Amino acid sequence: MAIRTILHYPDKRLREKGERIERVTPEIRTLIDDMAETMYAAPGVGLAATQIGEALSLFVIDVASDNEPSDLRVFINPEILETSGCLDWQEGCLSFPGVTEEVERAAKVKVRAQDRDGASFELEAEGLLAVAIQHEFDHLQGVLMIDHLGALKKRIVHRKMQKRADSETTP
Repeated sequence: MAIRTILHYPDKRLREKGERIERVTPEIRTLIDDMAETMYAAPGVGLAATQIGEALSLFVIDVASDNEPSDLRVFINPEILETSGCLDWQEGCLSFPGVTEEVERAAKVKVRAQDRDGASFELEAEGLLAVAIQHEFDHLQGVLMIDHLGALKKRIVHRKMQKRADSETTP
């Protein structure tokens, strides 16, 4: 297992769509392990493969609180089948360090995906798990948290992240 580098906005690779995974190979399982280790080290509650430069339809989530045992969930080739309700959630993103913004999401989702062994499953989720699923699913479509913001907030976040990127590349 290895901790991978998380891409930060405005890196253009974050706009890549995740491609369907045809077979769960040992390399895919290693990637899943790397993603989990990277997510926990960050720390975060979810990580999409596209956030580490892998254009694959895969994300991992663990919404267990600090005093609960780990509950890692793997979503390969996820599809959101149904959504209902609406809520506003204060979201952060590992690709937008230091940024949290209120984002409107569905309150409940039903998703179909494959697990780390390639077995298909369906899951109904609400609360933080539903929000995390939608957030990570967005990443696989090349959609970022900033895309859910109004024009003014979008400009402010873009400037903040651009300034951060410029300072990281300046010697």
